[in-house]
Amino acid sequence: MDYNGSPAERAVPAGELDRRHVGQSVSFQPNDFTVVFGTIAGIARTEALVYLSLHGVAGGTHLKDEYDLPIDRNVYLQLDPLSSAEKGLADAAKAVKDKLDEFGRNIRDREQGKDSE
Repeated sequence: MDYNGSPAERAVPAGELDRRHVGQSVSFQPNDFTVVFGTIAGIARTEALVYLSLHGVAGGTHLKDEYDLPIDRNVYLQLDPLSSAEKGLADAAKAVKDKLDEFGRNIRDREQGKDSE
C-alpha cells in the first residue's frame, strides 16, 4: 500500500510536527499495510523518531493510539479551511478581473473600429 493523502490534505514530514499541530486531524501510513486516521493528542520527538499520541484511534483489538515514525515519514494534515477559502477567493477575484479587462479591451476595440469608419 502506498498512501499519499487526499487532495484536502498537505504532506508534512513527521519531524516538522510541533505543538501547533496538537488537535489537528492527521493521516499516515506507519507500515506497509496500515493507514491511520486520527486527531493528534500529543507529540514527542527524538533525533530519529517522532512519537504521536492520537485521539479516536484506539479501542479495537489491533488498533493503537500511539505510533513512532521516522522523522522523514510524511504525515498528512487537513488543509486549513480559512487559508483554502482565502486562496479560492483570490483565484476568483483574479478571474473576475481578467474577464473585466477583456471586456474593456473588446469595448475599446469596437469603439476604435467605429471611429475608423
